[in-house]
Amino acid sequence: MTEKATNQRPTKAEQQALVHQLVTKIDQQPTNYHAYYDLAVLLTAGQDFEQAEELLMKALGQFEANPAAKDLLAYGLGNVYYQAEAYDKALPYYQQITDAKLQTDAYLMIAQALMAKKDYQHALVWAITAQEKRPQTADTNLLVADILLALGNNQQAYDFYQKAIQIDPTLGKAYFNAGLTAMVLGKPYADLFAQAQKFDAAYFKTHQQQLSDIEKMLAAQTDDQSSPS
Repeated sequence: MTEKATNQRPTKAEQQALVHQLVTKIDQQPTNYHAYYDLAVLLTAGQDFEQAEELLMKALGQFEANPAAKDLLAYGLGNVYYQAEAYDKALPYYQQITDAKLQTDAYLMIAQALMAKKDYQHALVWAITAQEKRPQTADTNLLVADILLALGNNQQAYDFYQKAIQIDPTLGKAYFNAGLTAMVLGKPYADLFAQAQKFDAAYFKTHQQQLSDIEKMLAAQTDDQSSPS
């Protein structure tokens, strides 16, 4: 589900105008299922989850006999529940999608939903499935790396962060987390953090405490190893 960046979100008035345009479009073209999906995306962006849910439920019933419509609308409904943090409600809608392209997007969302539930082992299965279908996209490799990091598999996480960076050399988050894993693994990390700060200063600033905590943990481990037994 594509959304505008936070600093580019429409104003309340703009959003209401867009909602009005899409409602009019649905009235004029009631068989255009994309208009229902687009309106649900807009309502979800405005955190109007109940209206988005109601709209997509109605549309799913209306387009029951259209497989392409059902897939897109089910994906949209999954996204509504995901954004509302109702992950258990989201999962069945993602899992029913059969369209090949949309299915890979759904695999990513399933992995993210399971990760949000801290079910990292199952999240990894879905993320790897998505990565195998799209090995040359940064988002699939980044998600696999994030789950591996959460599982404590630092070497594998590092390798997938490197893959993500090779595909998109401007991914600040990937540089930062690659730096964290490099610290733990005893690899060079200073340049990774420098690149993280360069490409995503906001992410770097937000996660500086995490960096500080790992530095303290590594320092404590070094002290323990150097202390006489």
